[in-house]
Amino acid sequence: MCFMNLTIRSATEDDAALIAEISRQTFYETFAPHNSKENMDIFMNIQFTKGRLMLEVGSPENTFLLAYMGEELAGYAKLRDTRHPKTLGSTNAIEIARLYAMPRLIGKGVGKILMEKSLQIAGQKNKDTVWLGVWKENKKAIDFYSCWGFSIFDEVDFILGNELQKDWLMKKRLHK
Repeated sequence: MCFMNLTIRSATEDDAALIAEISRQTFYETFAPHNSKENMDIFMNIQFTKGRLMLEVGSPENTFLLAYMGEELAGYAKLRDTRHPKTLGSTNAIEIARLYAMPRLIGKGVGKILMEKSLQIAGQKNKDTVWLGVWKENKKAIDFYSCWGFSIFDEVDFILGNELQKDWLMKKRLHK
């Protein structure tokens, strides 16, 4: 798939170290300005370790997508096809567990191409609903997801280090 000079490909287990690296980098760059160094360090060193992230890549319920701008890694997405919140009921759903562009490339179409491919995969898997969690203070991300037709359906706790934060759960119905 190509959008301007953006391409996207499915990741393999050989990409585990790369995905762990970009996961940590994009999370830190996105959220460090809004959280204490102590809480970010705790989260990164206990909950979001490179080893833990690498194990996710080989898990059969996860699909990872890598976006490139030319030869440069521009972002990634993780789809998780397992459990979903009880508030979704019995709908056949898949989660976009992560969708990140490198911070300096936000607004360059990286999120768009990753979202398009994620929704395409959900359709290929015959899912009725796509859902995701987003920090309720991340207005830019909430606006992005809203533009794609996602709406808030629940609120959950998210622990970042020693701080309790709130995430909104958003969903998009694929089939009427």
